[in-house]
Amino acid sequence: MKKTAVKSGIYWVGAIDWNIRNFHGYSTNRGTTYNSYLVEDQKTVLVDTVKRPFLEEMLERVRAVTDISKVDYVVSSHAEMDHSGCLPEIMKLCPRATVITSPNGEKSLKKHYSHDWKVRVVNSGDKVIIGKRTLNFLLIPMVHWPDSMATYIPEDKLLLPNDAFGQHIASVERFDDQVEWEVLRSEAAKYYANIVLPYGAQVAKALEAVSGLDIDMIAPSHGIIWKERISEIAELYTKWSSNTTLQKAVIVYDTMWNSTGKIAEAVRRAFDENSIKALPMNLSFTHISDVMTELLDAKYICVGSPTLNNGILPTVASFLAYMKGLAPRNRKGLSFGSYGWGGQSVGIIDDELKGCGFDMFNSVKERWVPSREELCDITERVAEEISKGG
Repeated sequence: MKKTAVKSGIYWVGAIDWNIRNFHGYSTNRGTTYNSYLVEDQKTVLVDTVKRPFLEEMLERVRAVTDISKVDYVVSSHAEMDHSGCLPEIMKLCPRATVITSPNGEKSLKKHYSHDWKVRVVNSGDKVIIGKRTLNFLLIPMVHWPDSMATYIPEDKLLLPNDAFGQHIASVERFDDQVEWEVLRSEAAKYYANIVLPYGAQVAKALEAVSGLDIDMIAPSHGIIWKERISEIAELYTKWSSNTTLQKAVIVYDTMWNSTGKIAEAVRRAFDENSIKALPMNLSFTHISDVMTELLDAKYICVGSPTLNNGILPTVASFLAYMKGLAPRNRKGLSFGSYGWGGQSVGIIDDELKGCGFDMFNSVKERWVPSREELCDITERVAEEISKGG
């Protein structure tokens, strides 16, 4: 297998997962990569491994550079098994190697693998000299696990931040100048919205910590390596971590006989009358992770469901649970829906959105099939609320 150099003496030795379409609840329609990096110096260093089924693919790439038994250090940036899954096999193949990890990484790896490996625990500011290069370590807890850690190699101006700045893209291209910016931006946004969003404060701290470093390449653990668009992705992470939103609404709903669908359209028109972009997203056709991507920068979150068995449709319940875990903040919410007799759905949604800390508009509820006049009235009432409080 041909060598893939990232820098002189530093190689990408990861794996490409062309077929994955679900990554713990988030749709990965473009597949993904598990990025691992091999650094050759007086000491040989492997930074992260790959998901267990891709062991042989990774080993082929390592063997194109060197004998795996020559590895002196294995940096475990994060114990999640898409990055640490091959550690047990790797440590058998290079038994003299030492695992370098964070304090929380040590605890997590022990629980994952019950190992007896040689382990060196590092903290922020710790360094390991491997020859002409120095590995500098920076703990970035909760971006996105407590054990998360970045490695910086100043001699190469290279940052290896594990999951930060990643995207789920399966590609033979390795660098950002080989892939369309809109694809990269979209997948980076989806990754942030569905994995990193709850940890905005921690991301902001991590961005501050690396801001003083001289960086000309960022090599994350998923997707494309950044070298030409570092300023653009850093600017986006700064915006996303600060919870900056646009005058944009996302109208999320499901419907049985389209009465709630008609209300969703009436709500959309209310935003249109206020010259605010509004995206209706029917959960029967749209994956919740794609909804979250649009919610990343949306100021308004409108959620609707008819009443079903004194509750809400399962698709809407699933979305609300998913969104609540990802914790978007400082948004304006609107609950809406249709009903036949009980009418509990709108109240349930209202309570869930309030539980997220959203500032709520008055809810919208219509019995059976809303008439044209009732729909016009919804548009008028919601438009007026938006103009006053939006």
